[in-house]
Amino acid sequence: MSDELTHIDASGRAKMVDVGAKPTTHRVCTARGEVRMAPGTLAQIVEGTLPKGDVLATARLAAIQAAKRTDEWIPLCHSLPLDAVEVEFQPDPERSCVVIEATARVHARTGVEMEALVAVTAAGLTIYDMCKAVDRGISLEAVRLVRKSGGKSGEWERPGEPPGIGAAPGPSRS
Repeated sequence: MSDELTHIDASGRAKMVDVGAKPTTHRVCTARGEVRMAPGTLAQIVEGTLPKGDVLATARLAAIQAAKRTDEWIPLCHSLPLDAVEVEFQPDPERSCVVIEATARVHARTGVEMEALVAVTAAGLTIYDMCKAVDRGISLEAVRLVRKSGGKSGEWERPGEPPGIGAAPGPSRS
């Protein structure tokens, strides 16, 4: 991994990275985050009794929509023709949170880390928006990249992360 800042030119000005000479490869990135809330709020999400409707279905749509528009959120991101965006939720009553996991896939010259991260963030903000009338203390926490594959840098996985939502426990998945 290079320590060079690729989004800064020789004069210290922000620039968009030229990826024109890079080969197109299959790239996959997964991000994760948690939305912490009062236990009663989590129970209402799980039971589907919040006044604004199905919180997780709405958050899933927000995540997919945001991932597709990441270049509009993040100024130096390239527009990417996403192959897929998958979003999963896991309510965790012990920690009084909803774990969000988003995976973005693309065949492109640059990675989809930002798309996966934006998807998690948009899902978390949507959960907040739909639940704020009953719980103003909600927080979106620990948004992070958990794994990536493809491109020149190849495979990467954050140490200590549990398997993906819905995955069998065991060694890392590639």
